[in-house]
Amino acid sequence: MPAKSARDARILIVDDQEANVRLLEGILRRAAGFSNLRSTTDSREAVTLYSEFQPDLILLDLHMPHLDGFRVMEELKLLIPTESYVPILVLTADITPEAKQLALAGGAKDFLTKPFDPTEVRLRIENLLETRFLYLDMEQRVRARTQELEDAHVEVLERLALAAEYRDDDTGEHTKRVGRISSLLARAHGLPPGEVVVIRRAAPLHDVGKIGIPDSILLKPGRLTPEEFEFMKTHTTIGAKILSGGRFPLLQVAQGIALTHHERWDGAGYPQGLRAESIPLPGRIVAVADAFDAMTSARPYKAAWPVAKAVAELERCAGTQFDPKIIEAFLSLQKDPLASTDLDLPASPSRSAGGRR
Repeated sequence: MPAKSARDARILIVDDQEANVRLLEGILRRAAGFSNLRSTTDSREAVTLYSEFQPDLILLDLHMPHLDGFRVMEELKLLIPTESYVPILVLTADITPEAKQLALAGGAKDFLTKPFDPTEVRLRIENLLETRFLYLDMEQRVRARTQELEDAHVEVLERLALAAEYRDDDTGEHTKRVGRISSLLARAHGLPPGEVVVIRRAAPLHDVGKIGIPDSILLKPGRLTPEEFEFMKTHTTIGAKILSGGRFPLLQVAQGIALTHHERWDGAGYPQGLRAESIPLPGRIVAVADAFDAMTSARPYKAAWPVAKAVAELERCAGTQFDPKIIEAFLSLQKDPLASTDLDLPASPSRSAGGRR
């Protein structure tokens, strides 16, 4: 085991005999160079010490008053994540097969027989710690690789959102703004940080289905005919189909947003005519963010609305087009200096900043 790991290893000793604790501490400090030790002679303190100390290895006596080693292992199971490897080395004078079987079944990884042999103590502890640190190294590598894959997925999705957006917005800013506003709304609505991040990343994909809409409809400068508008509505189902089948939460949320961001609180939206809370929450959030950005951005057939006028329109449509609680969250952002600054967006004319809705 590398010297650095030996010096840094945290070892917790639980034994009701003070003499045993002192003997083990002496062996660990002098023979193996371990210095990061905690100990107790009261087994009732084991769980608290584990939570505070987060040891790399636990030396645990089996037969103790109050809580025996088997009971301590049961309680530790509730705290140690199943994917973690925190070895428990049992200290016992009981060498019966039954005791060993029960200890192994309870979570022990190895045994030390009393009275202790210093060399055996050192070797068994070093072997277990070597496995512990190899496991931590592997865990770190897996996390790093998982993060790399997640970053790659996010990047691909961002590029996909831009590819759809550039068809009717040569700045590509609409998708970014909708993602930013959606995350502000999600946070103001009280969603936990992890869900806010997912919504921020998924929201820019709300119009990815526009990839499947012909230019003659998508880029038409005038009003659409009823037939053209019906075709335009299919960008929701096209987008959901493009994003369907994803195993990751980000893709699953993005699929739901693409499908439902034009549903209305009163049930008069499309494509499914969902009503009120039957519309998934991310779709209700993005509906408000998308509408606000559409109103405050210039289009070929209209000028950008002032922010105050757009906010008044959102208030007017609360309870009909939009979830009233999401509108409340939007209005609360006006009291947040950073958020309100983020929402006061300049209207930069383009071919269609945000495209057909």
